[in-house]
Amino acid sequence: MPPDQRTLDQLSLTREEYDRIVSLLDREPNEVELGMFGAMWSEHCGYKNSRPLLKMFPSEGAGVLTKVGEENAGVIDIGDGLCVAFKIESHNHPSAIEPYEGAATGVGGIVRDIFAMGARPVALLDSLRFGPLQPTEPRHPVPGVPLRAYLPETTAEVAARNRHLVNGVVAGIGGYGNCLGIPTVGGEVSFSPSYSGNPLVNAMCVGVAKIDKLVKARADGPGNLLLLVGADTGRDGIHGATFASVQLDESSEERRPAVQVGNPFLEKLLMEACLQLTEEHHGWVVGLQDLGAAGLTSSTVECAAKAETGLIIDVAKVPRREAGMTPYEVMLSESQERMLVIVRPEHEPDVRKLFERWELHCATIGVVTDDGVVRIHDGPVEVAAIPAKLLTEAPTYVRDAVKPEWLTELQQVDLTTLPDVGQDAYNGSERATIASDTLLELLASPEIASKRLVWRQYDHQVGTNTVVGPGSDAAVIRIKGTKKALAIATDGNAAYTYLDPYVGGAIAVAEAARNVACTGARPIGMTNCLNFGNPEKPEVYFQLKEAIRGMADAAKALGIPVISGNVSLYNETNGEAIWPTPVVGMVGLIEDVDRVVPMGFPQADLEVAIVYGMRDNWESWRYSAALAGSQYTCRKEALVAGKPDIDVSAEARLQTFLARAIERNLLASAHDVGVGGLAVAVGESCIAGGVGASVADQGERDDVNWFGEMQSTVLISYVDKDAEAFLEVAEKAGVGVLELGTTGGSRIKISPHYVTIDVSLREAEAAYETGLSRALESVTANV
Repeated sequence: MPPDQRTLDQLSLTREEYDRIVSLLDREPNEVELGMFGAMWSEHCGYKNSRPLLKMFPSEGAGVLTKVGEENAGVIDIGDGLCVAFKIESHNHPSAIEPYEGAATGVGGIVRDIFAMGARPVALLDSLRFGPLQPTEPRHPVPGVPLRAYLPETTAEVAARNRHLVNGVVAGIGGYGNCLGIPTVGGEVSFSPSYSGNPLVNAMCVGVAKIDKLVKARADGPGNLLLLVGADTGRDGIHGATFASVQLDESSEERRPAVQVGNPFLEKLLMEACLQLTEEHHGWVVGLQDLGAAGLTSSTVECAAKAETGLIIDVAKVPRREAGMTPYEVMLSESQERMLVIVRPEHEPDVRKLFERWELHCATIGVVTDDGVVRIHDGPVEVAAIPAKLLTEAPTYVRDAVKPEWLTELQQVDLTTLPDVGQDAYNGSERATIASDTLLELLASPEIASKRLVWRQYDHQVGTNTVVGPGSDAAVIRIKGTKKALAIATDGNAAYTYLDPYVGGAIAVAEAARNVACTGARPIGMTNCLNFGNPEKPEVYFQLKEAIRGMADAAKALGIPVISGNVSLYNETNGEAIWPTPVVGMVGLIEDVDRVVPMGFPQADLEVAIVYGMRDNWESWRYSAALAGSQYTCRKEALVAGKPDIDVSAEARLQTFLARAIERNLLASAHDVGVGGLAVAVGESCIAGGVGASVADQGERDDVNWFGEMQSTVLISYVDKDAEAFLEVAEKAGVGVLELGTTGGSRIKISPHYVTIDVSLREAEAAYETGLSRALESVTANV
């Protein structure tokens, strides 16, 4: 009997997809089979709407050792017989319902992806998005500016829930990650009303391995055994994969049982046991896979499909922590801290003894076969039989991509018609006060302010490999036993992508690479997490398609392969999509860790300049694009409008300059000019280095000069004696240099065209360091 619509909705299957399943099987699926199809064909596992688009990404490059989608993470050769494995994933929907466990198990899942490769995790990063932390009032629109350009009101009730989500997510990340002995070294935290109902929790993990100890996620070799290791199986997380493939609404709270519950201490044991197995007894196993989304179904089916083998699994042999579980529940449970190990039969006793020494329970639940069919038994009864390839070859959809009319209206808003900084002031003194207060306001805004309140809850020094920790452009992790280090960053600006999906996608790649390059690293590979709304809507599919196209073009221009990633769609609340949010995780290689360049000005009496990727129309370009999606217009006008822009060839020249200048030890510091513009970048470099600066720039508008967010621009400092060599490298790289001033003193002085910003370093640091805590200081109810 065909299932009713409610059953199909629970499994995220359409009626047409069900009919396709019937046609492929040449019969109606039973309950277990339908559940397995629902999980494997969900957007979360099957990538139905994104798989055709992801082919745009460049995935090959020097040192790339894996093919995208074939393993748990991407891997790149870094020399000396070593490789780096990394990946980023989302845990958005679970975190919206149960923030602590949702975030905690997101960390656990991405860590298992890395050690499933045989790589030891060495760093964690978290890219987080929430709604506003304090209530806001609606703005009265200016004539000629569309209403949609203004940020919507945030009520006190919504702000309180946002604070609850921040506290829960941060506590979950720290509570789980700190138990594993893996430093959480970086990430980002961003705020926008679009995330009030649907926060984003993206977790990235980086690991290092010996190339000859890597393990594949394949069930090769008929006769090899399937061992399930770790936690017993319960009912938590059932339908987690399908829950992640639907939008949130008032009924989402009913899905709380779909949120997994984590045990970090068990994960620590599991990680160490699996790493001992792969490092010391590599020949005992042929494959290793974690049980994540879709649990036992996904892990076993994917391993079989990749190896073109079949499996026989007896769910009666699966250890359980709850009585009365059905085969359906066992196959779809997403209980955490479980691994599937494909073991050579002659080494089954050896593998069991190893796990027992770590006090881990393991059970032999099945065997690899040669017929390509996944057969599920419950004791003597066969309860499912499906060719593995049918489950992994979900249908794909190429949809209509339609640019919405409202987007054209937002892009046509001329932001230079807004009043300049303090333009309406009565005199120069009042205007200077307004300009100085603007800088302090931006430094204290949750978007820009120090995230120390967040990362001080994480252990970022454990392992003693952290060279540069949270709060800088990129984290730097030493590779023990070598002079090398890894620079790691996550980046993504949803406001830019909202205003121009193509440009926003390109900027996400460029800025992540720029942040890594500022440390002295050469970007070697990237991963990404694509957070978007419902792709069945033409305007959302347009955002997804254009963002991927922009990311792909930027990656190609910069020569950076995309080696892994994750897609999270249906991020909507009651039909309202989040801002399109592509997040990029970038990894760079530093050949000599002693040459790492800091973000802060390290001393007084240094020359300060900006270096920018030269383009023919640079001056006119920055006036037309620099305020688009900027924090200045967002904070001062509650306005998100305009059209951002980037020239990726100019970005490539800038990063070439950084590599050459740092190789010659010509830079004392380097800091990306990003959110908040040049004034904020100067303030951050002064705060980080504990030294003031006096700088000046000339231009038509102070708001553009100092608070405009110009792409492909870096704030640097250098010793005066290196000026000639510095300028020579810049000229050869084809980049522009604008001298600004010098470091020194205890004040930050910025002299724009009309008015001077003058604040003490102490004032700036107080604003920067306390801004987030003051936004969070209201008592948060458990709502």
